Amino acid sequence: MAELRDRRGERASSFTATDAKKRFGHVLEMALRGGAVVITKHDAPKAILISVEEFNALTKATDRTLDALSADFDAMLARMQTPKARARMKTAFDASPKEVGRAAVAAARKRG
Repeated sequence: MAELRDRRGERASSFTATDAKKRFGHVLEMALRGGAVVITKHDAPKAILISVEEFNALTKATDRTLDALSADFDAMLARMQTPKARARMKTAFDASPKEVGRAAVAAARKRG
């Protein structure tokens, strides 16, 4: 089994499902102290128990990432809606294969 680590990079504690059931109070206390607790079944990780605080931190990080991506997309879409961008797209779609080839070679040369 691969070693699982928590957000701080510390090795996560691991319990079999049977042991976790028998010692649930102890397992819960470990999760509440900020550590991730791995629950295994047949030597394979099947679940991870974390505190509500840890869960909220993880989901907020995802929300912030999604918000940033949405803002980036909205800004890019707004730039694509300008008259200048529309004219460039029309030029690109109206270009002949030969013109497209020349533009591709020119762009490749600029990149180095």
